[in-house]
Amino acid sequence: MSKTITKPTIAKAALNGNGHSNGSGAKTERVPVMKTYKIFIGGKFPRTESGRYYQPKGGDGKPLANICRSSRKDVRDAVIAARGAVGGWAGRSAFNRGQILYRIGEMLEGRSAQFVHELMLHGATQKQAEAEVVLAIDRWVHYAGWCDKYQAVFSSVNPTNSSHFNFSVQEATGVVGIMAPDTTGLLGLVSMIAPVITGGNTCIAIASESKPLPAVTFAEVLATSDLPGGVVNLMTGQRKELLKPLVTHMDINAVVVADATKEERVMLETEATCNLKRVVYPKVSDWSTEEGQSPYFILDTQEVKTTWHPIEKGQGGGGGY
Repeated sequence: MSKTITKPTIAKAALNGNGHSNGSGAKTERVPVMKTYKIFIGGKFPRTESGRYYQPKGGDGKPLANICRSSRKDVRDAVIAARGAVGGWAGRSAFNRGQILYRIGEMLEGRSAQFVHELMLHGATQKQAEAEVVLAIDRWVHYAGWCDKYQAVFSSVNPTNSSHFNFSVQEATGVVGIMAPDTTGLLGLVSMIAPVITGGNTCIAIASESKPLPAVTFAEVLATSDLPGGVVNLMTGQRKELLKPLVTHMDINAVVVADATKEERVMLETEATCNLKRVVYPKVSDWSTEEGQSPYFILDTQEVKTTWHPIEKGQGGGGGY
């Protein structure tokens, strides 16, 4: 004989499945679905090739999310995306790059409440979180303004003793690896990425290992902005695993490393000799102060190109000194 399930029984079963009741009337605590944050490569959000993840702890000591633990293969994939994007990005007008950076600042402003929330999950007070988000937005806009100005400030017309014009201009070095500071979840990352792409470079950035949530949300901002895919590639994982793949990859032209230890510096400078890679250590003790932003940070990942041009008859000037 078949058993008829009445509506109240179905409702009770459904209620038990949601974790609110165990069927006997006693309420049980619901287990929340923990979000899995992906990495950001080439304008898309793949899972790490390794399939590994880690769970950073919040201010209350509880796991916050499943964060991808990126691998050497992920670094290689990110470099391919960055190399493919560098020509188009460097070739854009400086004014257009400034427009795109400003747009990213606008979108950061629009999602500021989410960034504040995530920084607070990592242990910041509301006041500290709000201050960091405001500084991150302002810093992004600061570098947006420098996009079409740094060439005028740092390029030059050089004196010669022959009938030539001689110009020195700044040029993007190419693909840059970035190791963000672990002490700040958003501001340090923004402060290191912005000057690199202001100068026409593309980058592979490794987010803070202990405070990754705002960085991954920042990748969502980049994905929905006007920034071309591959210009910024953002990864999460362990610093000790990812620093060496950055510096040993032969198609990365420079690495910018925050808070490098003595042992890390020895390793970086030894490995960088393989392809004469530039290694930069930002001299910043507090990213929330004026020392955290400077047009000279743009120059850290620039090359100087000097051009000679003969003075033709009628152009004037003998150029002699």
